[in-house]
Amino acid sequence: EEQLVESGGGSEEAGGSLRLSCVSSMFKYSRYCMAWYRQAPGQKREWLTSIHSTGTTTYADSVKGRFTTSQDAGKGTLYLQMDRLEPEDTAMYYCAGGIWDACGSRRDHGYWGRGTQVTVSS
Repeated sequence: EEQLVESGGGSEEAGGSLRLSCVSSMFKYSRYCMAWYRQAPGQKREWLTSIHSTGTTTYADSVKGRFTTSQDAGKGTLYLQMDRLEPEDTAMYYCAGGIWDACGSRRDHGYWGRGTQVTVSS
């Protein structure tokens, strides 16, 4: 069973920044795809960004230019830097992983963390 543990959530005012972290055992694999998702109450889960073990990243239009994902495989950690936060960013944020040769447009990550709550006030 792979481990993914998110942290770094909290409350922030609109326009502020937060950085989420996800410590994971997925980084032991040579090929993997890590991703960030979020889910607001009453809403469907939304994919935000993926990063492959090769470093390739992709972003949803809703966060492109405001959110940045990165990884430190040596520390076994995935990051999500969130800038210019908006009240609409309020949600539970999850990291997820898949043991894949490429991320592509795949959204069927098989391993998930329990999430960290982000609340943005106006």
